[in-house]
Amino acid sequence: MISRLFKLNIMHNQINKLIRSRRRTIALIVEHDGTLTVRAPMHAPHALIQQFIQEKTDWITRTREKLKSIVEVSARQYTNDGNFLFLGTSYDLKLVKPQRPSLQFDNGFTLSHTAQKRGESIFTRWYKERAFEVISERVAQYARQYDFTPKQVKITSAKTRWGSCSPNGTLNFTWRLVMAPLNVIDYVVVHELAHLRVKDHSRKFWNVVEAIDPEYKEQRKWLRENGEKLNL
Repeated sequence: MISRLFKLNIMHNQINKLIRSRRRTIALIVEHDGTLTVRAPMHAPHALIQQFIQEKTDWITRTREKLKSIVEVSARQYTNDGNFLFLGTSYDLKLVKPQRPSLQFDNGFTLSHTAQKRGESIFTRWYKERAFEVISERVAQYARQYDFTPKQVKITSAKTRWGSCSPNGTLNFTWRLVMAPLNVIDYVVVHELAHLRVKDHSRKFWNVVEAIDPEYKEQRKWLRENGEKLNL
């Protein structure tokens, strides 16, 4: 349920959209344009939301500054010798005579020259398919090994979140994650699985993550430093 738009200024942080649902915790999302979206439990009082935002003021400011610092790059060109990431490695693109499917991968990408104008949608579909295959397998492996019971895995087109855990146990991951190295993907998988046991980001939560992935801080650092590259 999306509430009516209202103006709420907390330390200069205006809520642009408040979304209430059956979730158990409050979450903040700084959108690409700098606006602030708040996801909150259905009956969470405004005072509690205000307090949470005030506690996260520094994080909101840092995130907005990071978004501003990202230099706009020119539109992706789907031409010969273009480079595309997959599992942390950059691969060249070659345009070829018509083939089916139009985009194929074998230690490098080949794309039908007749499909060049549809390059973005074709690559996006390919990444979504690979993301579901890779991430579903990693979720299943960790779930078996550490006794988690996620409901299902969904692949999204989220631009500001690598993953999320729904109240019903569904794990959501952006397709862009499949561009990252496998150990980074594993960290995000473990992060979301850990939310099945601990909903917030308390010390207890990070203890669960660390018990499974002792090097998780390195993977978080990699995402902070390279996350903007995981895109078309």
